Amino acid sequence: METPETPDPAHPTEPEPASAAAERAEAAEEAAPTGIAAQDWATASAEPQYRAAVVDLLGALAYGELAAFERLAEDAKLAPTLADKAALAKMAAAEFHHFEQLNERLRAVDAEPTEAMEPFAKALDDFHQLTAPSDWLEGLVKAYVGDSIASDFYREVAARLDTDTRALVLAVLDDTGHGNFAVEKVRAAIEAEPRVGGRLALWARRLMGEALSQAQRVVADRDALSTMLVGGVAGGFDLAEVGRMFSRITEAHTKRMAALGLAA
Repeated sequence: METPETPDPAHPTEPEPASAAAERAEAAEEAAPTGIAAQDWATASAEPQYRAAVVDLLGALAYGELAAFERLAEDAKLAPTLADKAALAKMAAAEFHHFEQLNERLRAVDAEPTEAMEPFAKALDDFHQLTAPSDWLEGLVKAYVGDSIASDFYREVAARLDTDTRALVLAVLDDTGHGNFAVEKVRAAIEAEPRVGGRLALWARRLMGEALSQAQRVVADRDALSTMLVGGVAGGFDLAEVGRMFSRITEAHTKRMAALGLAA
């Protein structure tokens, strides 16, 4: 029996089809940042409308991180064990560190942090008031679902930002460990008492609706931010892409619900 010849990697016998090579080159070109996404802050911020949009975005993020810190600190009071209390306190500290990073960045771009956060305070406060959890498990689901929806939204937007702002936004969106913590605790609770799953699934659906409603309201109220999102500033989304963006956020939510052991 003859042994087949081993192809020489330096001299492939069958060259890659031209069509396949073209497709790969096109995909690489699409993936490469263009426009504002390829610029640094110093260059991109020369456009006043873009600068205003970024200040809005950082202000919204900063208030969100401050609210997350406060909520996790409150949730720690409901924790059933000392270990759970300590874990949530550690996560709250991480959120506050993110808040401080965003404050520093706002000052660095000559924006007053309190003024940048103020336009978003009421919408976020209203969301938290409308979705106040009644117990420990609802608090875990709220943090996991609500924070993840917000993070998905900001990651989508980050792809259109200048390199400096994008790096900061992605850094403060780093998971503080709350996701895995929530999944572990919620799944254990459902396993111990399966009927809890139905109540938490309804709760998560309500959170999803309120979170998307508040996000759309905030964007609609801020001209610079909404203009950037719908393509009025170079590198923004077009209206069709905004729809696809929210579809992707919804799909990610469905996967997270499955991870929790809940029906979306």
